[in-house]
Amino acid sequence: MNRETAYQIVRNAIQSDNLVNHMLAVEAAMRFYAEKFDQDVEIWGMTGLLHDFDWEMHPTLEDHAIAGAPILREKGVPEEIIQAILAHTDRSGVPRDTLLAKALFACDEITGLITAVALVRPSRSLYDLTASSVKKKWKDRAFAAGANREEIAAAAADFGVDLWQHTDNVILAMRSIAPQLGLAGDLQPNGLPADR
Repeated sequence: MNRETAYQIVRNAIQSDNLVNHMLAVEAAMRFYAEKFDQDVEIWGMTGLLHDFDWEMHPTLEDHAIAGAPILREKGVPEEIIQAILAHTDRSGVPRDTLLAKALFACDEITGLITAVALVRPSRSLYDLTASSVKKKWKDRAFAAGANREEIAAAAADFGVDLWQHTDNVILAMRSIAPQLGLAGDLQPNGLPADR
């Protein structure tokens, strides 16, 4: 199993570009943390990339990941990845007792909140986004109401990373693929306005 094969699994299963972008964002965050914690960058990246591959097939919390696991096994995805994907949903009963599983849970929900904050900024960019901007929106429960703030905070704590440091880390990771995510906005990577 390699990254290209994992990406093909995603592209064959998912029609929504927004959902693919979410999985790419989680992949970037997982790769960042794999490097930080001296883990297997490819395994961690593919875990992030594949974690929601079955959402369009199984769009309920009762089925998501659980019904997708046999498909991943059939496609030769390593069991370590499958177990972490199962653990990112409480319904599976698979405990989050590995660093990989804790990382996936910590990186999943927060990428959506970061994306939402970036999209309402004048720049529509990750390049000038900081944790302090996310913190301001955090308090507004009507903003990105689907982002479960309690779950995000608990996941970061279980992963052993301060919530706002985690937010900065995930922003930094997502910046590495900002154009691919549609979140470069009108800025260059250095934060200066792009040439028009």
